[in-house]
Amino acid sequence: MSIAPKIALISAVPSAIPAAQTALRDSLPDAVVWNILDDRLLLEADSRGGLDAGLRRRMQRLIEHALAEDADAVLLTCSLYGPVAQATHVGVPVMAPDEAAFTDITTAGYASVLVVASFDAARDDSVERLRTALRDAGADSRVAGLSVPAAMAATKAGDHDALVAALVDACTDLPADVEAVFLAQYSLAAAGNALHEAVGLPVISGPKSAAAALHRHMSERNDR
Repeated sequence: MSIAPKIALISAVPSAIPAAQTALRDSLPDAVVWNILDDRLLLEADSRGGLDAGLRRRMQRLIEHALAEDADAVLLTCSLYGPVAQATHVGVPVMAPDEAAFTDITTAGYASVLVVASFDAARDDSVERLRTALRDAGADSRVAGLSVPAAMAATKAGDHDALVAALVDACTDLPADVEAVFLAQYSLAAAGNALHEAVGLPVISGPKSAAAALHRHMSERNDR
């Protein structure tokens, strides 16, 4: 293994990369971040009606490529392909995008969590997966979802200020029982700190939680 850990990011859209890179830079400043982008992964999943066996094998090949080139950890940034990471058994971490975030939410024991996404399908998928993770952990937290189409327009335009404004506007008048917000897509994570300041609630995102988990793993590895 390398002295400076090599972290491979496997992404399906370019907009997911900056948030993951920033989170890794904050938690693991010495890490070598290697970006592997296949911008057909989502298009072909959409045309095939979802994640089929062929696309699973394709993602597995990308993971195997990263491991063959001595990656010390692999982080997928697209939630659609998360199940492929969770089915991978190797000697180094291969993390699904929301794996660490769901663990953080479960551990915190929030009574109610709001899942925020930029479009309905991402919202519904993340709500269902978070509910399943909480149920499997024996937690009874309530999970609701909110989609913010203006956030999608902002991410496509690369307009950070518009992204923050869209999310803050959508989350200004949350139900009183909401104790935390989960940003369901990596492309929204850059607005996490500003949203936290605006709503006064914990804001959890996949990149930040994953980077913190990888930092813990690398620290434990170096202590052995």
